[in-house]
Amino acid sequence: MLENIQILYHSSIRINTEKIIYIDPFNICKENHDADIIMITHDHYDHYSEEDINKVKKSDTILVVPEKLERKLLKNEISQNQIVTVKPNEKYIVEGFKIETIPAYNINKKFHPKENNWVGYIIEVEKIRYYIAGDTDITEENRKINCDIALVPVGGTYTMDFKEAAKLINEIKPHIAIPIHYGSIVGTNEDANKFIKLLNDPIQGKILMNNKESK
Repeated sequence: MLENIQILYHSSIRINTEKIIYIDPFNICKENHDADIIMITHDHYDHYSEEDINKVKKSDTILVVPEKLERKLLKNEISQNQIVTVKPNEKYIVEGFKIETIPAYNINKKFHPKENNWVGYIIEVEKIRYYIAGDTDITEENRKINCDIALVPVGGTYTMDFKEAAKLINEIKPHIAIPIHYGSIVGTNEDANKFIKLLNDPIQGKILMNNKESK
């Protein structure tokens, strides 16, 4: 279930299936122009980076973004028919993939207000449900998630810390949990290791981050 997932840097994710899906591309070193779908969780610079979007997009790439980001994409010369706008708590079909949007927001911090309508995503790929949390705390919505693989922030400060992330994972019980959002801007490699150690059996914790160089 992990052979097609790459954690490129921070919260930048690449899923290699019959189509190439990027989530929050950031710090992309090479101009690959291989993205069939780009999904953005919110508009902070480490998640919505026009420079990095331009490095991975092709002429026909579909961009899935929260509604408020549509205007920015149009200014970046992305055509209207390439943009799919989303809002929380909805279901979509994009290029044949089932996608659900999960509200992503802070409970006791000011960085990601619920009213901004930012999102995490559940993407179903070959009958496997991937939850990409976005920048969030534990919420009433993500405590109800059903997924096979969960990619959750563990760096703290702006999101859950490793203890909170482990608490969420132990509640929703995916088969595999992957820490993200650490090791560069915020959080440490030790946070990821501590997160793994707090997971209950039979949940498997896997570290896929390689911050030395992104793809």
